[in-house]
Amino acid sequence: MISRALNFATSGSKVPIDPAMWSHPMLALYAEKEVARTIPAIPRKLFLVPTPNNLPGETVDPEWSPRPSPLSELPELEGWVERFVVAVVEIWGGRRHPMQLARWCHRSVHAQLARKSGTFKEIPRVRKIYLSQPIEGVCETTVTLKIADRVRSLILRFEGVDKRWLCTEMILL
Repeated sequence: MISRALNFATSGSKVPIDPAMWSHPMLALYAEKEVARTIPAIPRKLFLVPTPNNLPGETVDPEWSPRPSPLSELPELEGWVERFVVAVVEIWGGRRHPMQLARWCHRSVHAQLARKSGTFKEIPRVRKIYLSQPIEGVCETTVTLKIADRVRSLILRFEGVDKRWLCTEMILL
């Protein structure tokens, strides 16, 4: 406890150190010496660090990596997610080609879509779509699907990069 408080007192916090507020004599000693180092400001807001567009083992020039976009530059989320989910379900049913979603999918998600293309005998039915935005520019979606006589969940993660939504994760439970 004392070492944590001592680290706080010497870490350069911008809060003035009052010797009367410290109960341990060692802390008061540091306060009397006016240890005043400053640390760089830490951002208080979470922000999006886009998923790199390369596959494991590849290197990509950072100039070509995706850039986060503010919500004002992104398409309306609810309608866009609904159309995306319908397209994914049609790809699984063999009614649509996976290449139609290539622009809106990370390479790993597109490869997964291509592998599952046409694997379902009947097109799954979308029951409900749940959206969650933990931070600006990120949408985590859970979709309940009725596939034959079972109900399954599809989990999607979208990131707002380069003025478009990009699906970076897709898991069918």
